[in-house]
Amino acid sequence: MSKYFKDFLNEQLKDEEFRKEYESLEAEFQIIKEIIEARKDKNITQKELSDLTGITQGDISKIENGNANPSLKTLKKLAAAFGKKLVISFE
Repeated sequence: MSKYFKDFLNEQLKDEEFRKEYESLEAEFQIIKEIIEARKDKNITQKELSDLTGITQGDISKIENGNANPSLKTLKKLAAAFGKKLVISFE
């Protein structure tokens, strides 16, 4: 994350309404981040992940771009493809 973006974000987070909306999206951002990082750690493309999971490359792209909410079933497929265990918790 660039310093310019961090400074901009910190300035925006001073606005309570913006901060609440940003925080409400934290879980979605975390899921996206975890999927992208796991795919990059495994050094595979979206197409290769698609081949491993049976999830279309287009759907993987939508998930990674925040334009789709993956189901629990989809998250389990992704976790299995990464050789990981899906863990969900309430904190």
